Amino acid sequence: MFRSPSSMDDHFVLVPRRRHAAGALVFLVAVFGANVGRAQEKSAASPPATGTAQTKPADTKPADYMGSDTCQTCHEDLFKAFQKNQHHLLETDKRYKRTGQACESCHGPASKHEESMNAADIRNPAKLRPAETDHLCLTCHLNGTTHVGRINGSHAKNQVSCIGCHSIHKNGPEGVVARRTADINQQCAKCHTAVWASFQRPFKHRLPEGAMSCVDCHNPHGSVLPRSIQTANANEPGCFKCHGDKRGPFTYEHAPVRLEGCRACHEPHGSANPRMLTRAQVRLVCLECHANLPQPTPPANGTLATVPPAFHDLRSPRFQNCTVCHHEVHGSYVDRDFLR
Repeated sequence: MFRSPSSMDDHFVLVPRRRHAAGALVFLVAVFGANVGRAQEKSAASPPATGTAQTKPADTKPADYMGSDTCQTCHEDLFKAFQKNQHHLLETDKRYKRTGQACESCHGPASKHEESMNAADIRNPAKLRPAETDHLCLTCHLNGTTHVGRINGSHAKNQVSCIGCHSIHKNGPEGVVARRTADINQQCAKCHTAVWASFQRPFKHRLPEGAMSCVDCHNPHGSVLPRSIQTANANEPGCFKCHGDKRGPFTYEHAPVRLEGCRACHEPHGSANPRMLTRAQVRLVCLECHANLPQPTPPANGTLATVPPAFHDLRSPRFQNCTVCHHEVHGSYVDRDFLR
């Protein structure tokens, strides 16, 4: 029980506590309901705020082809240069079914890019992953004999895309790719710095002098041989294009020439040794294969080298240059010991 002041006099009236609690609860419910009702009416009557960001539905409509003339409007310099480019054949040759769409054949449909002028709405092969760029180029070049090994070639496996060596928009005889010997060597040397340093040795192929280029021996698009080696005579190493006298077939073949190739004895990029040999002396090259196995008891005649019967005493200068006698080391038509 508690006392409450009366509105008529100064006397207090005793009011039960339970009745007061029930009345207070009813009052709070009524006030809360009224506030909620007014908030709902206000929300329904007032328009949405003008500053609120509205979600724009995504444009799922595919882009359309606009034609190369549309590209000329903004990219006039590239358009004029492209008129003399080899890829401009797409514009004029109906076999490719790309008449008027040479630009969009690589960059994709340009309608969204033409409307928004945003670089993100057009395909740029230079910003694609190397595998995606290669796939785009191989759409036309897949069946070319030059690019037969491109997919499995070392450049593709090492994420070097086609546009890493080829300039698509340039014109002229050397627009798409370098043609002059010095330019080819310079382009390859940008990545293969260690190999180019080998050509500064005393005994080398004459690349720095411009007598030959890297692509004379290597196919940058890939090859059936390791290290993208060019092939000659269908499936033989490209070394035989220049060194045909070492090719054979010989009646008596020297096994390393047939099985391991020229690199078994020579360093093709350059060496500090004569004839670009892998060792400073000829006998040391030969001893890598032609050496007796260690024996508990040395032979009675005290000889070294070659397979038994061994009669060459390498302590004597007369036996220290193997090719003085075995001068047909690449193979012979008449002698199994390559003497003639």
